Amino acid sequence: MTNNGYTVVNLGIKQPISTILTAAEEHRADAVGMSGLLVKSTVIMKENLQEMNSRGIATTLPVLLGGAALTRSYVENDLQEVYEGRVTYARDAFEGLRLMDATMARRRGEVPETTPEEEAAKAERKARHEKSQRVAAKRKAAEAAAAGPMPERSDVTVDNPVPTPPFWGTRIVKGVALAEFAGMIDERALFLGQWGLRGSKGGDGPSYEELVETEGRPRLRYWLDRMSTEGVLAGTSLVYGYFPAVSEKDSLVVLTEPRPDAPERFRFEFPRQRRDRNLCLADFWRPRSLAIERGEVDVLPLQLVTMGQPIADYANELFAKDAYRDYLEVHGLGVQLTEALAELWHRRIREELAFPAGGAVAAEDPENIEEFFKLGYRGARYSLGYGACPNLEDRSKIVELLEPDRIGVELSEELQLHPEQSTDALVAHHPEAKYFNAG
Repeated sequence: MTNNGYTVVNLGIKQPISTILTAAEEHRADAVGMSGLLVKSTVIMKENLQEMNSRGIATTLPVLLGGAALTRSYVENDLQEVYEGRVTYARDAFEGLRLMDATMARRRGEVPETTPEEEAAKAERKARHEKSQRVAAKRKAAEAAAAGPMPERSDVTVDNPVPTPPFWGTRIVKGVALAEFAGMIDERALFLGQWGLRGSKGGDGPSYEELVETEGRPRLRYWLDRMSTEGVLAGTSLVYGYFPAVSEKDSLVVLTEPRPDAPERFRFEFPRQRRDRNLCLADFWRPRSLAIERGEVDVLPLQLVTMGQPIADYANELFAKDAYRDYLEVHGLGVQLTEALAELWHRRIREELAFPAGGAVAAEDPENIEEFFKLGYRGARYSLGYGACPNLEDRSKIVELLEPDRIGVELSEELQLHPEQSTDALVAHHPEAKYFNAG
């Protein structure tokens, strides 16, 4: 944008909509752009558009959206239905520039606000969207009628042995060595998703596999060595813990002490599938009635890891120096290092819970690192905002339980963790736990 004559006011990451709109008014912006890297970002985008509607500025302020978490279909169908003004999807910087040029042409009156082609395309999209909604509604109604009343619980077994945690409460771990978790980096997510390595499909250029060897891994080694030498990874730390818990229908109940009849401390409500196995995340913990009958409480592991503020500051310095490729590589690597540390500590939790009973976790864990990213081990780690646990407001409960301010992590009013390279999760030890969508 800047190279083509536009003035860009970069507010940085995780900015609340109030800050965005204040800056837009101050700088008399012609458009607002938002980028979504993570799935939860798309939820925030939708809420931002709704807030702009409520302030009555949607018709005067176009919005450009992009980022790895977004799809054209989501923007052009779902978000265009939400926003009362013009919202468009930019697959990359070039399309973003074209859209911005079109926005300015409309502002100057050089082209009509909408062309007949745009109106026709919009009408066609709306018709397709409405048709798909009708089909989906009929399908859900048919499934609901066939399934009958919603069950209180799925067929997930309740007889699995409950592990004994090594302690109740929380522990802090600081200074985890890079060598301990660097091997758990998801290279495909980094190279393809974060760094955008795209191989040639027509055979007239290097393949993705060739780019991994010539660009991906050499740059990965370069950045790991450089950031280690410069102390950028010194902020690596985490807090984790084990909490007594039981389930009640669609709720996971955290108890005040490890007794099945103990009072409730917190309650997490999760949606239940209306099809397939009628799964709900709460099903992976022992029902309170059975816990009382057997006199043993279940265990909820929670974890929150962070790469710390230094790597965020380092990336911002690169951005300020216009070193955009370096910025994108460091930012993407920071995201994947955070996930790698979370994967490492999930493994540590499995080790501490000592399952299979009396054995080593290595007996169940896969040898191939790629299988880790396909959930090739016992249990599952769930981050808020996804299909099985969509309620981001539950993050405040996790934060109160883990107290991550002790490692420099805070929760914003928008329910985002700061520093950015931080992630939290609920961990299910149940052998049937898996990823699923409850929508």
